[in-house]
Amino acid sequence: MKPIQVLLAALLCIAACGTHSRTLDEIKRDGKIIIATEGAYPPFNYFQGPKLVGFEVELGDAIAKKMGLAVEWKSLSFDALLAGLRQDRWDVVLASFAVTDERAKAVTFTAPHYCSGGVIVSMDPAIKSADSLRDRVVAVQTGSTYLENVKKVPGVKEVKNFPQDTDARSALVNGRVDAWISDLFVVKAAMLSNPGAGLKMGRFLFVEKISAAIKKGNPTLAAAYDAALAEMMADGSYKALSEKYFKGDVRCLY
Repeated sequence: MKPIQVLLAALLCIAACGTHSRTLDEIKRDGKIIIATEGAYPPFNYFQGPKLVGFEVELGDAIAKKMGLAVEWKSLSFDALLAGLRQDRWDVVLASFAVTDERAKAVTFTAPHYCSGGVIVSMDPAIKSADSLRDRVVAVQTGSTYLENVKKVPGVKEVKNFPQDTDARSALVNGRVDAWISDLFVVKAAMLSNPGAGLKMGRFLFVEKISAAIKKGNPTLAAAYDAALAEMMADGSYKALSEKYFKGDVRCLY
């Protein structure tokens, strides 16, 4: 077969045959696991200068260590993370994805690594419940469960979605929206780091479990990940990490 024909055949195979997710054995042979996250969601995953840090980053590093692996981290926009997982560009997504029935059709969720929920935040203390969102403009992050849940609230005037959660928060602070819906711990961190911003935290809009995502059809990797997470929760290392970031244990208790 001539070189051009060889190249053509290879390209046709890539298109037709597709790719497969790396098994646990393949990852172990490589010695490292590739984990993707957003890098723009403090305190869970964010950058301090060039360094990727946060609760989920440290958690991912610790889980990989218990699996006998190093980590190669990837960071990109939140709404591209699960698409890249399905394309086998990484092995795990660890980016505060809430478990939903719709997402579970596309990926395998691991055991949850924390439980939280979407809370209502405003500059006006009167905007604190779902009822008070009537005739209001609400900011959320694109591709998030906050967007899905705000759309279910009757009477909301407009839902504005932003590429990053920090953009949604800025829209509230700058008076472009009336409320911002985000994760409880994200909101607490924002209020702690910006005490003069005037943010007022209201009630939960909904509660959810947060898990890592693995491509469907890769049960050995999912089982190994769950075993390492369970070991962390049993030996106290998870609690210590949770206390470091949240001054409390944020594992799911229900």
